[in-house]
Order: sequence, then structure tokens, then C-alpha cells
Amino acid sequence: MNTLIINRVVPAIRMLVSREKIMMARFDTREEVLSIDNEEDLRTLDFIKETAGILVVDETTDAYEIIDDLKVKLSAWFDSRFVHPDYIFLQKIGLVAIAADAASLDVLMGAPQEPVNLVSGKVQDKIAVVTGGAQGFGGGIAELLYAQGANVVIADLNEEVGKNMVEKLNSIKQSNRAYFVKTNVMSPESVEEMIATTVQQFGGLDVIISNAGILRAGSLDEMTPEVFSLMTDVNYKGYFLCAKYASEVMKTQFQFRKNYFTDIIQINSKSGLKGSNRNFAYSGGKFGGIGLTQSFALELMPYRIKVNSICPGNFFEGPLWSDPEKGLFVQYLKAGKVPGAKNIEDVKSFYEDQVPAGRGCRVIDVVRAIFYVMEQEYETGQAVPVTGGQNMLN
Repeated sequence: MNTLIINRVVPAIRMLVSREKIMMARFDTREEVLSIDNEEDLRTLDFIKETAGILVVDETTDAYEIIDDLKVKLSAWFDSRFVHPDYIFLQKIGLVAIAADAASLDVLMGAPQEPVNLVSGKVQDKIAVVTGGAQGFGGGIAELLYAQGANVVIADLNEEVGKNMVEKLNSIKQSNRAYFVKTNVMSPESVEEMIATTVQQFGGLDVIISNAGILRAGSLDEMTPEVFSLMTDVNYKGYFLCAKYASEVMKTQFQFRKNYFTDIIQINSKSGLKGSNRNFAYSGGKFGGIGLTQSFALELMPYRIKVNSICPGNFFEGPLWSDPEKGLFVQYLKAGKVPGAKNIEDVKSFYEDQVPAGRGCRVIDVVRAIFYVMEQEYETGQAVPVTGGQNMLN
């Protein structure tokens, strides 16, 4: 996968062909495409309709030369036409399809045309990546983003569960699409490939939600250096890698559309706002995450990239807390975090009693905060508490 061409050229194409509406794009590198070197032969491919508009970019492997040639040819194209090309053919590199939504991209790439439900949601046709998006909090976020019209890339290590989630979402038959990418957020190569795959599939990136995380509770006596390092790599380094590679694509989009805002959102925790007894590895990483958020925000706002953290309260209904073997209720009971607790219900009641709202945080609470930070254009570098009043800003 040529990540430079993908991450530099395809987002540029997306912005250059867009007028009032931001378009979608898909990059096709199938062998049958790469073996063709002219428009006439390209039109012999089964999936390209006779009436399709095709713009050909001269053969070169230099991303900047491709963009320069593309700008000249697109200017001439729009001088004589009111509509964008259906395809941009990068000779010997690949074919970029362009459409208003992901379902239409499928058709341009040869899929049969099927009836779809048009959605008019808060994040209509946005391109979103959710790490740790196969289940739990991340899965709930992915579902609600999809329901509101976003094209969602679910990035997770759990391939079976992640693909099941994608199949579930796509079965709804909306004009947006879900896509799975197996991702290890501790690996630079894996995160870079996650971003490149997102761009290849949808044409760019509008929001990345760095949600993947792990928690292992324990005191100083109990915590091993190996577990501490693992938690730091996932919860802290993973966020850095997501911001690093996502921002490269977002900067490219800004270069060709100066008024276009994008978002990097970290799912943090109330433990990032206040220390947590016998939970220092998790809490410390989340405190550090807010430091990254504030620093990234200062660096990236000139590119219209907003960076914010969402700090949920305890998600008692999810597997992180409620898993009968590895959930936090079990871990905290064993670690003695709740004095006098004799069973899991005692631990749960203890934590519920600390929330003025009287319940744990839910996915919809967090997604409403995500929608807020995406919709507004003036706040960046913030840690937004979603804790039912348990944590309040000073």
C-alpha cells in the first residue's frame, strides 16, 4: 500500500472536486485497473458506464506532481461542466471514484444498485474512525454515529466481533457505510495502515475517536512494570499515534479547503480529572492524555483541526465494568477498593451512590458530547466531563 499517494493525493482529490457538498472518494488499485494505461481501455471495464465522466492524470509517482496536474485539469473540467468527474484515473497508480455518498461509490465500483435509506443526521456523510469500536463503549459510539449518517471505520483487534458489527450496521441499508480494519493502536505501522485504509475506502477523514483502552486495577504492591507499560502503550501512546497519522490527512484536506474543520477526539475518563485509588496506571495515562489534547490543540488549530477529550463517568452497563470475570466490579472487589463490600452488588451500589444523577454514564451521553465538540468551531483543547455531576470543572 502506497500510503504517501493515498494519504496525500486522495484527500486532495476529495476537496478539489467538492463544491458546496463535500464529496466521497474511493481508491481502486485492482490489477485490472493497474494494467490499463489509457482512457479508451479503461472504458472497456465492466463496471464503468458508457456515460461516465473520466479525467486522466498523467503518469507519475510523485504525489505533488499528481496534485499539480490535477488542479490544472480540474479547473478546465469545471470551466465546461457543472458536475464533477465520476472517476479520476491516475495512470499506473489507480482509479479514484467520486460520489456524493458511500452507497453511490459502491455502484461506481461495480456493486449492484440497491434501494437505500437516505439519512439526514447530525454527522451526515462524515468519515469517522472509532478505535476499540467493535463492542462496549466504542461499539455504542460507532452505532450511534452510523445512525446519524456517518461512514464509520471500526478499528479493533477483535476481528470477529468487529466484522459482525460492520455486517450489522450495513444490513440497515443506509446510504452511508461501515468498514472494519484490524488495528493494534500500540503499533505505528498498524495505525498508519488504519488511516490509509480509511482514506482508500472513503476518500479522507473528518473525525477520529481514540477510544481503545484497557484498565488493570491494582496497588503499587500489586502492579507489575509489564502491566503498567502495557496500559501506557495502549491508553497514552495509542492516542498519540492516532493523532499523529490522522492529522496528516486532515492537514492535507485543510490545504485545499481552508474553512473545513475536522476533529480528533479522545475518549478519556473522569479518572483523567481526579486521581483514582489503586488505579494509578489508568488514571495517570488519562491525565497524560489531557496533556496531549491541550498540546495537540495548540499545534493543530491553525489547520482547523479541533482536539478535545471527552471524560465519561463510569459506564456500569458495559463489559469494562460488568464482565463477570474481568470486569471492574470484580477487580475492585478483589482489590479491596470498596471498604466493607462483600459482593459485586455492594461495589456497584457504592459507585452509583457517588453520582448526583443517580446512575452510570451511558453511550448516548458521550455521543451527545461528541456531537457538541464536532458541531462547534470555537472550542479546542478541552476536557469535557460527562459524569452526571460527579466531576465539575473548576
